[in-house]
Amino acid sequence: MITVETALEILKAATSSLSSERKTLVASKGRVLAESILSPIDMPSFNQSAMDGYALYADEGIESYRVISEVAAGSGEEPALKRGEAVRIFTGAMVPATANVVVQQEWVERADKEIRITREIEAGQHIRLQGEQIKKGELAIEAGSILNPAAIGFLAGLGITEVHVIKAPKISLITTGNELIEPGNALKRGQIYESNSAMLCAAFEAYHFKNYTLAKVEDDYNLTKKAIEAELEKSDFVILTGGISVGDYDFVGKALHEIGVQELFYKINQKPGKPLYFGKLGNKIVAALPGNPAAALTCFYRYVLPALNRMKGKGFVGLEELELPIREAYIKKGDRAEFLKAEIKDGLVMPLGSQSSAMLNTYSQANALLYIPAEKSQVSKEERVKVLKF
Repeated sequence: MITVETALEILKAATSSLSSERKTLVASKGRVLAESILSPIDMPSFNQSAMDGYALYADEGIESYRVISEVAAGSGEEPALKRGEAVRIFTGAMVPATANVVVQQEWVERADKEIRITREIEAGQHIRLQGEQIKKGELAIEAGSILNPAAIGFLAGLGITEVHVIKAPKISLITTGNELIEPGNALKRGQIYESNSAMLCAAFEAYHFKNYTLAKVEDDYNLTKKAIEAELEKSDFVILTGGISVGDYDFVGKALHEIGVQELFYKINQKPGKPLYFGKLGNKIVAALPGNPAAALTCFYRYVLPALNRMKGKGFVGLEELELPIREAYIKKGDRAEFLKAEIKDGLVMPLGSQSSAMLNTYSQANALLYIPAEKSQVSKEERVKVLKF
């Protein structure tokens, strides 16, 4: 068995970003930018009014100004102002070159065509200067940036409609086990409801992985091998649950070896999730997770999530890692590292009950995993521990 830390290092070295593809801006939300983008224009591309009001050239000794015209947003007109003249202007409209200030309408008293300013004003007030936000040729967004709604709005404002982004990994999830039936059917003796697919699909969605397919295979060697081969044909990341241990009906490991998948590691000195397998075929990654639901979810959070993030260009990052004091002392049994379902509350972290690898009841209440390294046998009250926050 290898350590948690060694497994993470092996997996980090084995995964890399996928190639890029061209997408529309809206379709690129949440994706990682594959190329740096330089601004094709000045933004704004002209001196722009930041207020509804009046544009004028402020000069000493002028008590009132005559309104000679009006400039609406989108208008290309640019009236030439003489001393003592003003134009009515609206937010977003082009400020005449002969004006040096926009006075907001609340600071103006108007009588017919004459206005009088009621407060002190400064040159440049309420004018967004050409290129103030960004100038043509300057770096707009750097490669590797995640395109959030603000970034997409910013690029749209530059007139950009499509960008190159890192491809989203195609994921296949294969569940194994003759004892498993779909929820909604009546249970027969010896059967249990299959929950891993619903749980892991919800995890994919929670971390913005939308491109996944599901498959189920019986505990049969030939069927297992064919199912894995079929999913490897179409996906970048194949995940299996169950069938990776050493029972008479566990065919996943043998099938993967027969297909030619290179084993990266098998079995980690941890609890839960000891029989975890990762392998690689070309640039494709295969993860065989334990069948027990809590163990499968823990392995997803700690290993699958950072590998998927690396594939989509975000880097090998998973859950947020913190160090927090533990609420009560904890004694670890055995010499394996432990990932404990835990709750962060009032700045402290505390393990919850029902830590079995098969139990999700307290996992559903948890907001973190508390990590106890293999070499640590006990933790004192309020000692700081590593926490992986959902």
